[in-house]
Amino acid sequence: MSMVFEQILTEGIAQLSYLVGDDATGMAAVIDPRTDVEIYVDLARQHKVAITHIFETHIHADFVSGARELAARVQTADIYLSHEGGPDYGFEHKPIKDSQTFELGSCVLTARHTPGHTPEHMSYAIAEKKRPETPWGFLSGDSLFADSAGRPDLLGEGQAEELVEQLFNTLKGFYLKLDDGIVIYPGHGHGSPCGAEIGDRLVTTIGYERRFNGFLQFSNAKDFTEYAISTAPPEPTYYKRMKKVNAKGPPVLGGLPDVPGLPAKAFRAGIEAGESVIIDARSMLAFGGGHIPNAINIGASPELSIWAGWMLDPETPILLVIEQVGDIEKAVRLLLHTGYRKFTGYLVGGMKAWDNAGFDLDTIPQMTVHELNQNSDGLQILDVRTPTEWKKGHIPGAQHIFLPELRNGVLGKTPQAVECQLDKQKPVVTYCDSGYRASLAASLLQNQGFADVRNVPGSWQAWTHAGYPVSKVEK
Repeated sequence: MSMVFEQILTEGIAQLSYLVGDDATGMAAVIDPRTDVEIYVDLARQHKVAITHIFETHIHADFVSGARELAARVQTADIYLSHEGGPDYGFEHKPIKDSQTFELGSCVLTARHTPGHTPEHMSYAIAEKKRPETPWGFLSGDSLFADSAGRPDLLGEGQAEELVEQLFNTLKGFYLKLDDGIVIYPGHGHGSPCGAEIGDRLVTTIGYERRFNGFLQFSNAKDFTEYAISTAPPEPTYYKRMKKVNAKGPPVLGGLPDVPGLPAKAFRAGIEAGESVIIDARSMLAFGGGHIPNAINIGASPELSIWAGWMLDPETPILLVIEQVGDIEKAVRLLLHTGYRKFTGYLVGGMKAWDNAGFDLDTIPQMTVHELNQNSDGLQILDVRTPTEWKKGHIPGAQHIFLPELRNGVLGKTPQAVECQLDKQKPVVTYCDSGYRASLAASLLQNQGFADVRNVPGSWQAWTHAGYPVSKVEK
C-alpha cells in the first residue's frame, strides 16, 4: 500500500491540478480540477481510490472550475472552499479556515491561508500522518510558481495595493520561512498569464526559489510592489468573466457539449443565419490555402483555450471547421476550458465537402522570412506579439499591435492605433513567434476588409534562426 500522488497538466492554459490520497484507505482528494473531469475519474480507478474531497486553492480567473462537475460525477466527494478573505460563493460547499487539517489515510493535508493573488487564496501542506507538523511538500496554487508568483492585479486597481502587500507577506513571511527541501507543486506552469514569465519546471523547491526567484529577492514592500506590478503580463479579457462564473458556480454539463454534424449546405445556412462565429481550427497552412469567408483561424493546438478566451464571446454559438473528425473532441475540450459550450455544429466532410459543393473560398498567402527579408518595400509589417516580446526584439520596420487589441486597434479605438496606422489598401504581413497568432491576426484583418493580407510561417523564430537583422525598442 502506498501514497497516491498525480500531477495533471492541462496544456494551453498551463494549469496544474492534483490527485492526492492513500490506496490503503481508498481515499483521495482532487485539488483545482478542470471541467472535463474524466481524467480524475480514470486516475482514481487506476489507483483503486475513491475521490472523497475536492479542494480549490482560490476562485480561478483563467479556466472554468471543474469542482461542481467532478462532485456531480463521482457523488462521493464534498467541495471544500476557503472562507478566509471574505469570498462570496453561489453554490454548495464546505468552508475551510487557516490551519484546518484533512486526513487521507497516511497523508495529511493542512490548509494555509496564503493571500496575495486573491484575498481567499489557500495553499495545502502535504505531510505524513506520523509527522503532521513537518510537511514535505506544498500545493502552492497561484501563490508561488517556479521563477514567479501569482499576479496581484486581477481584482482591479482598487484592491491591487492591498493584494500586493498580502503577496509580499505571504512570500516573505510564510514561504521563505519554510525549509529549503520542501517541494513546491504550483498551480501553473510556463505559458500561463497568471504570473510573470513562469518557469518551465512543473515542480520546484523552496531552496531553489529562495536563490533564483525574482519575487523572493526583496527586503522591502515598496520595491516588491514596483516589481510585481511592472512585470505582470497583459490581463486576458476573459479573466473577469471566469471569476464571476467560478464564484457563482459553473453549470454542471454531465459531459462534453454536443456538436451536431452539418453537411456543407446546412453549414452555409448556419453562416447565413448570422448568429454564429466560424472558427477554423485547422493548421495555418491549411487555412491559408483555402478557407470559408469570414472564418477566424484558431488552430486546434493547446493555445486554442487562451486565444478563444481573448477573442470570442461565449454567448455566440460556434460553427467549427476541423481537419479530421478526431479533432472535434479535442477542439471542444480546449474551448470548454475557457467557457465555450455553445455550438451550432461542425462541417461534415471538412473543407473537401465545402469545395465540392462549389461554395466561395478565401485564401491568405504565406510569405517566408527569406522573401520578407529580400523584398519588404511597400509592405506593412505587423508584429502581434506581447509588448514584452516586442521590446526584446522585432523585425526592422515593423509596427506593433498586441493581438487581442487588433479588433479595436485597426479601427482606431485603442491608444496603440494612434501609433500604428494600417492602410487597408496596402499589403499587410503579420508575424508572431511561430505563426499561430499571426494566422489568427491575418484572418481578423481579412474579415475587416484589408485587401491584401499575408502570414509569415515560422515568424520570429524563423527570422532569428535565419540570422536576419533585429531591431529593439530604445529605453
